[in-house]
Amino acid sequence: MGKKVKKESETPRKDMFEPVLVEGRTPETVVLLLNSTEEDILVKACEAIHTFAEKGDENKVSLLGLGALEPLCSLISHNNKLIRRNALMALGIMATNGDVKNALKKMDTIPSIIDKLSPEEDVVVHEFATLCLASLSVDFICKVQISDNKGLPPLIQLLSSPDPDVKKNSLEIIFNLVQDYQSRLAVHELGGIPPLLELLMSDFPVIQHLVLKILHNVTTDEESRMTFREEQGFEKLMDILSKMDFNDLHAEALQVVSNCLSDSETLHLIQEGGGLTRLMEFILTPNTPEIQSNAVICITRVAQNSENRKLLHKHNIEKVLVELLSVPDVNVKTPTCQAVSTMSNHPASKDSFRDLDGIPAVVQLLNNDSLILREAVTSALFSLTDNNQLNAFAVYEAGGHELLVQQLCGSCPRTVANSAATLGNMAGQQVIRCSILSRGAIQALVEPLKSTNTQVLVSTTHCLAELTCDTESRAQLQSAGGLQPLINLLHSYHKEVLHNACMVINVCASDKSTAVEMYKLGALEMLQDINQSVNRRSSFSELAINSLLHSNLSVKYSLTGHLAFTENISDDFYDAGKACAGQRILTLEELSKQPVNQYRPVIVVNTTKAEETVNVPEERPNPSETDTTKADNRTPSREKKKKDDRQEEETEPESPAEKTLKMMDDISLQLLAKKAKESILPLNDEREQYSALARLVSTAMGGAWEMERLHEFAWVLHISKLKYKLQSNVVPIGFIRKGIYCHRALLFKCLADCIGLSCTLVRGEYNRAWNEVLLFDGNLSSNGRSPQPCRYIVDLMHQPGNLLKAYSPAAEQYQTI
Repeated sequence: MGKKVKKESETPRKDMFEPVLVEGRTPETVVLLLNSTEEDILVKACEAIHTFAEKGDENKVSLLGLGALEPLCSLISHNNKLIRRNALMALGIMATNGDVKNALKKMDTIPSIIDKLSPEEDVVVHEFATLCLASLSVDFICKVQISDNKGLPPLIQLLSSPDPDVKKNSLEIIFNLVQDYQSRLAVHELGGIPPLLELLMSDFPVIQHLVLKILHNVTTDEESRMTFREEQGFEKLMDILSKMDFNDLHAEALQVVSNCLSDSETLHLIQEGGGLTRLMEFILTPNTPEIQSNAVICITRVAQNSENRKLLHKHNIEKVLVELLSVPDVNVKTPTCQAVSTMSNHPASKDSFRDLDGIPAVVQLLNNDSLILREAVTSALFSLTDNNQLNAFAVYEAGGHELLVQQLCGSCPRTVANSAATLGNMAGQQVIRCSILSRGAIQALVEPLKSTNTQVLVSTTHCLAELTCDTESRAQLQSAGGLQPLINLLHSYHKEVLHNACMVINVCASDKSTAVEMYKLGALEMLQDINQSVNRRSSFSELAINSLLHSNLSVKYSLTGHLAFTENISDDFYDAGKACAGQRILTLEELSKQPVNQYRPVIVVNTTKAEETVNVPEERPNPSETDTTKADNRTPSREKKKKDDRQEEETEPESPAEKTLKMMDDISLQLLAKKAKESILPLNDEREQYSALARLVSTAMGGAWEMERLHEFAWVLHISKLKYKLQSNVVPIGFIRKGIYCHRALLFKCLADCIGLSCTLVRGEYNRAWNEVLLFDGNLSSNGRSPQPCRYIVDLMHQPGNLLKAYSPAAEQYQTI
C-alpha cells in the first residue's frame, strides 16, 4: 500500500490517467515515443536515442530505418529548450553516419539547424548543431544551402566560443565552405581573418591545423592577403616557423606563406625579417617531404621577382635545387623542377644549373611515371634552353631530345606544349635538329596540330617552323598528313597560333610540291581572306601568301597578273587567265580533265623532253617581220594555205589519255628554246639580244601585224581548232602558230628565262600582255655615277624587236586598246 501523504498532494483530473511508468528496452518503442505530446516523455526519448546512437554506426542505421529522423528534425524546433537540446544532440550524433547524412540531404533541415547557432542557445546546442552541419557541409549541395541560408556569419561568431568543440566544428564547416571562391571572399568581408589568427595560438593542434587550412584557401584572394598582412598574420606565421615546438604545423604554415609571397609587400617583409634564410634552412635541413616541398614552393614564389632571383642566385640556390633533384620523393622533385623553371629566367642561373650538372639530372626525370612531375620537368627544360644554345646542347648530350619527342604523344596538354617548345629551342643547331628529325619528331607533331589547346598549338607550330627547313622534313610533314591540320589553323582567331601557322606555311612553301598541296587544301583562299581582314592581317600572313605564290607562279600570275624579273617560269607553268576575287584557281591536272568548252584556253609551258613523241603541227614559215606590205600579210601563198588546212584536217580528235602526253612533250617549244640559245646567246649586245628574241617569238607566233589590220589576224579560230584537235582546253604554247599579245608575251618570258635573260610578264586587259626589260643607256649621270637602268616594253606584235621606253605614248598604245 502507498503512503496517504502522497494521495493528498495532488488530485488527478478525471480525463487523465494516473502516471504510468513504462520501461522502453527496444529502439522501436523509444522511436514511437518521439511522437508523444508529453514533454517529459520527449525529453527522455531524445536522450535515450542520443545514448543509443553513440554506441555505433549500426545503431544509427537502425534508428534511421525505424523512422527516427523525421520526428527528430521536427523536435529541434520545439518550444521546450531541453527537448530542443536533446533532439539536436541525437541528430548531431546520427548525422556522422553516411546513410543518415544522405537522408538528411533530402530533408529541409539546414535552415532549422542554422537557427540554433544564435547566441541565445546554450553551448551544448551550438556543439551538436555545428557537428551536424560539419557532417553535411562535405556535400556540395549542402554547402550551397548553408551559404544561401546565411550560415557563415554565425559560424564566424562561434570562432570566439569558449567551447573548443564548437570552435573545431565551426572551423570544419568553414573549411568545407571556403573550397568555393565566393565563400573565401565572404570570410574576409565578414571579418573572419582576425578570429582565425587568434586561434593560431590555440592549445589544441586540431584547431591550429584547421585554421592554417582555411587560411591557405582564403589567402588566394589579394584583398584577403592585404587584411592578413595588416593583422600581422605573416609575422605570426614566421613565428610558428621559427619554433621547432610547432614543427607539426610547419608544412601547412609554409602553404599559407607561399600564397602570401604572391604580393610584393610580403616579399619585402620576408627579405627584411630574415625569412628567406629560414626558408633556405627548411630546404637544407632534413625534414619531412611535405615540409621540403612547401619550402621549395615558397622559394618559387619568391623567385617570381627578378630582383629576388638575383638575391637567391647569390645564396647559391641552384646548388640546393640540384641536390633536391635526387630526393626519392616525387612530391619534392616536382616543386623543385618548378623552382628550376622559375630561376632559369635569370641568365646566370641557367649557366649555374649547367655547370652543376643539373641538366642531366632534370632530363632523367622524364623517365618517371608521374604525369605531374614530367610536366614540371618539361617546363624546366623549356626555361633552361630558352635563348641558351649551350644548355640546349647539354640537353641533347643527355639524350633529352629523344625523351622529349616521346612526350609529344602524351595525354597532358602542358607536357606536350612544353616538350614541343623545348624541341623548338633546340632545333636551331643543325646537329640537334637532324637528330630530332631522326627520332620521328615530325610525325609526332601531327597529332598535337589537331589539339584544341591554344598553348599546344602555339608550341607545336613554333617547333614545326624550326624543324621544316629542309626538303626532307617538309616531305615528312606532307606524307604524315600534317598539312591539312596546319591549314585548318588558318581559321584560328588566336593571334599567336595564326602567326605561327603562317610561319610554317612560309617555310614549307619553299618546296613546290608542298606548296601545290597546300594550295589544293585551300591555303591560298584562306590567306586571302585573312589579308582582307583588318584585325587578322599581319606581316606573317602577307609573308605566307607571297611564299605560297612564289612557289606557284601559275597561280600568282592568275591572281596578280605580274611576274617579276627574278621569277622564272618553269615546266608545267600554265596561264589559266585572270582570276576573279575569291575564285579558286584549278590545278593543271583538274583543268586537263574538263571537257572542251567555249572559254579561253589554258596555255601550258613545258620544255622537258619526253621519251615518246606525238604528232605536232609542223612549224610553218610565217611572213617575215621585215615584210609589212599589205598584200603579203593579207594574201599568203595558195600552197601554204592548202598545206595549213590539210595539216589541220589530218589530225583527228584524240583520247583523254593522250592529253597529258601532249602537255609533257612540247617539241616545238623545245626547238625554239634550242634555237634561242644557239642564235641569241652569242650576241654581245644585251639590247640586240632582246630584240632578236622578240623577232624569234614573233616569227613563231604568226609574224608582225599592223595595228590597223589586227582584226584580220585569225588567232581565235586557230586556237579553237587546236582545242578541238587536242580535245582539251589545255594547249601547249609551242603548238600555237597564231598568237596574240598574251601568247607572245608568255612565250617571250619562257624563252628569256631559258637562256638567262631577265624580264617581267604583265597581264593587261582584253588579251593584252607585255614584257618589261631593264637596259642601261650607257651614258654617265650628271654626278659621275653609274646610270640607273631604264625600263622598256618589248614590241612583239607590230614592229617585233622594237624596245618602247616605259610610260612613253608608244608604250602605252602597245599596252592598251
